[in-house]
Amino acid sequence: MNGTSASQSMVRDLVAGYDLELQNKVDMAIFPPATLLSALADWTGDAAISFGGQDCHANKNGAHTGDIGAEMIADAGGSMVIVGHSERRVDHGESNLDVAAKASATWRGGLVAVICIGELEAERRSGKTLDVLGAQLAGSVPGGANATNTIIAYEPVWAIGTGLVPEVSDVKEAHGLIRTKLAARFGADGSAMRILYGGSVKPGNAAELMKITNVDGALVGGASLKAADFLGICEAYRTIA
Repeated sequence: MNGTSASQSMVRDLVAGYDLELQNKVDMAIFPPATLLSALADWTGDAAISFGGQDCHANKNGAHTGDIGAEMIADAGGSMVIVGHSERRVDHGESNLDVAAKASATWRGGLVAVICIGELEAERRSGKTLDVLGAQLAGSVPGGANATNTIIAYEPVWAIGTGLVPEVSDVKEAHGLIRTKLAARFGADGSAMRILYGGSVKPGNAAELMKITNVDGALVGGASLKAADFLGICEAYRTIA
């Protein structure tokens, strides 16, 4: 819940920094509040940046005041939707079943679903991280997922906005489990599906995180509010073969 029309200058800074070399290294997507989604196309012009919604309702339309459907996001210029973000799960009590329904709705609208999973601090402290991730993957990812219509984002909830980051070994273990589960369930598509890491990603730690096996990108939170920080994270890819 950040951003107004005053954010136009920041978006233009992102466009200016997203040069051809960087475009060949990394795909950039912005997930603004719904109030800005359609305006972004005008602000970015022909820049090779994708846009998406932060959430969607499971239904196409109807009496759901305050909600937005995947088809509406597509109509506004979006090509992706984040579903199951920890803040939706915690603040709004969304279950794995709810998330799966939203992912299916995203596909129905012709969009890519970015399905978020991640453990709470109490779950991590009790050694349940891998069990939680496995259960969320099984319950939140519908059977129709493939490498084209789905991206998985691992976000340890306790690390979001706190400045805390798991050890490299912990991220590697979590992403390794996710990859194993996806490959076992979806075969070649599961092996090719992108897995993003999200949780206090910054320019200073991005290169180390992005070099971890099975980390295919970042779901950036607080650092996306400043063009220099967001671009700094993208810049990590210039040094990654």
